[in-house]
Amino acid sequence: MSAFSVKTDTNTSATSSEHGKRIIFGRFMLPDMNEYPCQVANIDADGVTLLSDHAVEPGTPVIAYLDDIGRVDGTMDKPVDEGFYVAFNLTGRRRERMERRLEWFETSDPDGRRDDRFVPKDAANQITLNDGREYECEVIDISVSGASIKTSVLPSIGTYLSLGRMRGRVVRFTSDGIAIEFMRQIEPAKLADHAVL
Repeated sequence: MSAFSVKTDTNTSATSSEHGKRIIFGRFMLPDMNEYPCQVANIDADGVTLLSDHAVEPGTPVIAYLDDIGRVDGTMDKPVDEGFYVAFNLTGRRRERMERRLEWFETSDPDGRRDDRFVPKDAANQITLNDGREYECEVIDISVSGASIKTSVLPSIGTYLSLGRMRGRVVRFTSDGIAIEFMRQIEPAKLADHAVL
């Protein structure tokens, strides 16, 4: 079972992987639709401990969006120092998916991007979901293989969508949006037309 924990006295997070310490930030939403920032103290397929200044009552449903891990949901089980524990209710395939997601996170290299990224000349853009819904977004950076975008909409990891005319899928969440991997790489010459190289 994968599990990660934060050493709160040093404000860093640690995994058991060879990649060393990692910090997981995110935000959580309560039934009143209000959102609050948080940091993960530890997480496994049973639940997550969130560090937050905002108090939550036991029994409250919680939805959290965690950087590089994605959306998780459960019920506030008990308060802990500087935060609270959210218990997941995952069985069968949902639990297996969570375990695979955490295993991927534990072994992934956060600095291991395959391609150089560049700042776009025009950051304003839009994403289009499969059902035709369109949302304004801001392209933070772009490479031949993908892009990081700032958006208030958070499709699930694996969701296919279009960024302008580029087709791709959501591969992770970021602090202010999502990262997309393109289905086909952009030709370097075309990327040079749209990015500050």
